[in-house]
Amino acid sequence: MVLLVVLAGVGVAVVRPGPVAGWLDGGATTPQAGAGPPNPTRRPSSPAGPQRAAAHPRGVRAALEPLARAAALGDRVNISVADVTTGTALYGSGQDTPTVPASVTKLATAVTVLAARGPAYRIPTRAVAGANPGEVVLVGGGDPTLAVDGHGFYPGAARLDDLAAQVRTALGGTAPARVTVDSSLFTGPVYEPGWDADIPTGGFGAPITALMTDGARRDPETARKTQDQTNHAAERVPQPDLAAGRQFARLLGLTGDAAAVGRGKAPAATGASPTAGAPTPGTELGKVESLPLIRLVDIMISDSDNVIAEFMARQVALARNKPASFAGGAAATDEVIAELGLPADEISLADGSGLSRTNRISPSLLTDLLTLAGNGSHPELAAIFGGLPVGGWSGTLDERYQAAGTKAGAGVVRAKTGTLTGVNAIAGLVTTADGRLLTFAVLTDRTPPDTLDATRQALDRISSALAGCGCR
Repeated sequence: MVLLVVLAGVGVAVVRPGPVAGWLDGGATTPQAGAGPPNPTRRPSSPAGPQRAAAHPRGVRAALEPLARAAALGDRVNISVADVTTGTALYGSGQDTPTVPASVTKLATAVTVLAARGPAYRIPTRAVAGANPGEVVLVGGGDPTLAVDGHGFYPGAARLDDLAAQVRTALGGTAPARVTVDSSLFTGPVYEPGWDADIPTGGFGAPITALMTDGARRDPETARKTQDQTNHAAERVPQPDLAAGRQFARLLGLTGDAAAVGRGKAPAATGASPTAGAPTPGTELGKVESLPLIRLVDIMISDSDNVIAEFMARQVALARNKPASFAGGAAATDEVIAELGLPADEISLADGSGLSRTNRISPSLLTDLLTLAGNGSHPELAAIFGGLPVGGWSGTLDERYQAAGTKAGAGVVRAKTGTLTGVNAIAGLVTTADGRLLTFAVLTDRTPPDTLDATRQALDRISSALAGCGCR
């Protein structure tokens, strides 16, 4: 169960010896340098050898229907189960019904951004000469992981201190007089109107601007040292673009106060002659690039990083020449879903993270997305599996699959979870006792109050039942 990619230099090659190798035939490659952190020693189990007998719809129904009636799941439980290799639908109950998905939305965001941009794409942050003497314009390209220096939140991220060093070299020692921040790439509101009122202040979201550092965290170094697998909340700055501009100004030797930093737009390169040796307005003075998109998708899924998700949705929009906004990202996601041959009428999004309660996705579309990513027909999409948490082992599933009735799923369920008040969802992959790789999605959006632990265990029992049975 390892990521099926090799990062070599600036490129990414997706290796596909078979459908989701490592689940099926043990033929996965070993990630090379730059592909992310090494595999931990506590490794999830994975079946060896070829798959055996396929599950039968009758057996899947017998295993799941009693579990789907658990009171903790509420009165609306929509489920889809399919075989990844054959694409055969094995079970459905409300499977085509658009349902509030919460953070399971990130699976759709991941698939569409990988399809639209490709796993190797890197997001640039540039500095250009401004229209006025001594003006440097910091141009946000939409990299949410950009760091100020080596103490940032995201390991390996592009850094402003590197960019500042390039600018100083380009200016030949001439001291800049002012930093202008250009965050105009993103448009529209910085918060999605469908978000709960506590999202802007609760630490799980941030104002979405095209320029920010460390996911807009106010104290990224402390956040990195104190985070755990299930709580990634952190205080966020209210104006991420200006905060980044002030940090950049200080790196260039300016004060970083309001007199030295402001918003504006980068001038187009005019080709005009420079004045007294100053660079021509619009001339690029330096550029840094984000981690490859495959790593950003990994982080987004494994940490359920809402800010990265919103930036990924905007990358889909930019790739499809739509406004880089909440609405543009949603429209572009629909477009790419349709391009992949999937039913776009079964998804209606307002954001890319799943924080909005107005989002709707059907369980069958989620299993279709996972099947498409895992069956080898689109090898670039297999990158989504590297970040999926593993039951009882990593990410948001680290402490799950420990209770009675769920232990069969430990190590063999790999899934994305979603949680809002009254909404609980899970979608992913599971290897059955007979070595079949199945995809499943269980979405509930009317769960009883104050039953979160019981609801999660009820969800885990469903995927654990698939793990523990031949379902024939």
